[in-house]
Amino acid sequence: MPVDIALPLSLTSALHAEGVQDVRADATTRAAYSSDASLYRVVPSLVVFPHDADEVLATLAVCRSRGIALTSRGAGTSVAGNAIGTGVILDFSRHMNQVLSLDAEGKTAVVQPGTVHATLQKAAMSHGLRFGPDPSTHTRCTIGGMIGNNACGSRTLAYGRTADNVTHLDVITGGGQRLFLGAGAPPETPLTEALRALVRSELATIRTELGSFGRQMSGYALEHLLPERDFDLRRALVGSEGTLAVVLEAGVSLVVDAPHKLLVVLGFADIGSAGDAVMQVLPLTPTACEGLDSRIVDVVRTRRGPAAVPELPAGNAWLFVEVSGSDAAEVASRAEKLSRLASAGRARIVTDAHEASALWKIREDGAGLAGRSPAGAPAHSGWEDAAVPPDRLGDYLRAFDLLLIEHGLTGFPYGHFGDGCVHVRLDIPFGRSDGTAVFRAFVTEAARLVASFGGSLSGEHGDGRARSELLPAMYTSDAIALFGKVKGLMDPDNILNPGIVVEPRPLDADIRVAQASPLKSGLALSYAHDGGDFSQAVHRCTGVGLCRAENTGDSVMCPSYLATRDEKDSTRGRARVLQEMINQGGTNWRSPEVHDALDLCLSCKGCASDCPTGVDMAAYKAEVLHQSFKGRLRPLTHYSLGWLPRWARLAAVAPRLLNRLVTLPGINRLALRLAGVDHRRTIPRFTEQTFHDWFAARSAIPSRPGTTPVLLWVDSFTNSFSPEVGKSAVRVLESAGFDVRVPAQPLCCGLTWISTGQLDGARRILGKTVDTLTETAAAGIPIVGLEPRVPGCFARTRWSSSARNAPVRSPAPCTRWPSCWPPDRTTFRRRWPERPSSPSRTAITTR
Repeated sequence: MPVDIALPLSLTSALHAEGVQDVRADATTRAAYSSDASLYRVVPSLVVFPHDADEVLATLAVCRSRGIALTSRGAGTSVAGNAIGTGVILDFSRHMNQVLSLDAEGKTAVVQPGTVHATLQKAAMSHGLRFGPDPSTHTRCTIGGMIGNNACGSRTLAYGRTADNVTHLDVITGGGQRLFLGAGAPPETPLTEALRALVRSELATIRTELGSFGRQMSGYALEHLLPERDFDLRRALVGSEGTLAVVLEAGVSLVVDAPHKLLVVLGFADIGSAGDAVMQVLPLTPTACEGLDSRIVDVVRTRRGPAAVPELPAGNAWLFVEVSGSDAAEVASRAEKLSRLASAGRARIVTDAHEASALWKIREDGAGLAGRSPAGAPAHSGWEDAAVPPDRLGDYLRAFDLLLIEHGLTGFPYGHFGDGCVHVRLDIPFGRSDGTAVFRAFVTEAARLVASFGGSLSGEHGDGRARSELLPAMYTSDAIALFGKVKGLMDPDNILNPGIVVEPRPLDADIRVAQASPLKSGLALSYAHDGGDFSQAVHRCTGVGLCRAENTGDSVMCPSYLATRDEKDSTRGRARVLQEMINQGGTNWRSPEVHDALDLCLSCKGCASDCPTGVDMAAYKAEVLHQSFKGRLRPLTHYSLGWLPRWARLAAVAPRLLNRLVTLPGINRLALRLAGVDHRRTIPRFTEQTFHDWFAARSAIPSRPGTTPVLLWVDSFTNSFSPEVGKSAVRVLESAGFDVRVPAQPLCCGLTWISTGQLDGARRILGKTVDTLTETAAAGIPIVGLEPRVPGCFARTRWSSSARNAPVRSPAPCTRWPSCWPPDRTTFRRRWPERPSSPSRTAITTR
């Protein structure tokens, strides 16, 4: 896949010569790192994964000597385009990701910049402590990234911002000076003396324009350099977005987590009324005060089912208010006072921890859930996290809604209402020829609006590429010039993350979605939820990075990334590579970079069920394989495992002979080699009596009067490898009073054909299956489906011939049926016939 930035051929060699070990300049890696969680796309020259501080220093030295930009990156969850760049990307998350020490008595920890928040939190909680700031991306964001953006999270009211929780920083400035910054003033150096002199000459600007309220994150936090704040350069660097210095190590403070917590949910008529109520909530010292409205709750109910949303008080908007403390009675008293707020229509005190967790998950997944606007169009993060003083929040929200109406845009407002910070993603029409112009016009007016309320363009995520150009709407020319002078002192050659804050890139340059043309013709899958557009489908990925989560819990996304820890093997990385394919010409389906990124995708559908934006990488992989091998000779695995149900039917003629044959010395290995499968695998044993043969041979059981007939659809794998599962299902259903029937002939779901991209064959197979099942459903007979299980579950089988050195894991039962079963009503262009929606005709699924 060609890329649009020339790679300095000697750069990799120069880095290796300086002792930098892990350097990658391949097109797949560069494509995977071309974007973060923002709108923007910039292909880097190469990516460095430093092992230690010495490698960081060496990388910076090489970049300075050659005038090459350097951008620090953690998990790549930056929504303003802060973690992408044209030169070298420093990804700290791969190697420099350790908690170096933890002092439980002193309540501090020392971490490397790539340490994932959840990793630090796990280590702290084992001592009854926690790191205070808790962004919604806490399962994958890094402490270095949090320092770069001065991240906050939902509980800033109790624990403060990242800047309030950093005890020391070990940094290297863009000019190559290493500084160790602890509490208080740093040791004097020529650099610090120059900074002091600059601050003394700009006291009026700093005191009148900076640090006016807690969520003023735009620009540089130079208020910390004031004499009355002891010239605290450590805190001033937090939130500078990697434009002034690179963090090598950080000390952080820890706090005791309150043992008693209660969630109070307050209902309001509209989002503006919820904003008005914040000033009544704050005197009761909440730990968190989060706001959201019915639009985002409706999305959760639609995507995850009504059960995913516990009972909410009546209203169209809500405040989620958490109170906590060491005294259970006192916490309960504050919760009761909150529930009686006159401005709230209704309230509910949530005492069940499971329900509280489910409600907080809605808030945590906000960025992903808001990836589709209320109008159903793709929503973008171009105006993501503006903040105003909390006492003006209600009026700002109403004015912001009017601005949306004026520009014909929609979105889901939510956020940290107790801090006055509002998140929103908007359906900017980038698919139109005037899309970028609409974007520029809206954000320019939005910047003026938030400034008129005394607010900040960014309340949490930094200015990045999205807002740096807009800083003059908020600051005077004197303040803008001051930012440039500070940058000039600390990064004189403009090496670190250029185009951010100072001398900004245009906010409408490098927009990823605007560069992508529609791709609708010649596709095998329908992409009905994306207007039949493969480009729009792969651009569903907004980069929130849940596929990189360290602590996955019940999530199965993304198993290959958890094994390799390589960005290209994450759902997001694969989406970025596919986006690059489209941006570089659209239909280079056979691109080696594309196949490299998709190679370890297990087609498990974990992303389809767990990604909040609805990315379905299994479907995209099937499309790529279909287009790549259409009319061509396919890999052996496509014929062996891809046709496995067909081979299983043939094996049923003499299963005992076949099972014995493959146990002979050398035959097993030879068979695996011919099939293109790793030699460490074993060939599963075919059953000597298939389920369908067993069902046909069993004694006839007459139908019982009053019993309900049910069709049991046993998949090919259960039929040929694990018939005992089908037999058990028959016993369960008959014990429940059902009259069990099976199709006259085995029906195939086409999973192996779909997973290998043989979509024409899959369509024919599914056509027969759908026709048979439609007749049953039309007769009002419920249909029970069984999930495949190991060894039959194709998604859990390592089949890629190019992954022979990858570790082979022990089989584990699949827990994702029917999410792993692609042929739903919208997948294929062949539509399922409509049928009445009577409850008696609703398909039944069973484990």
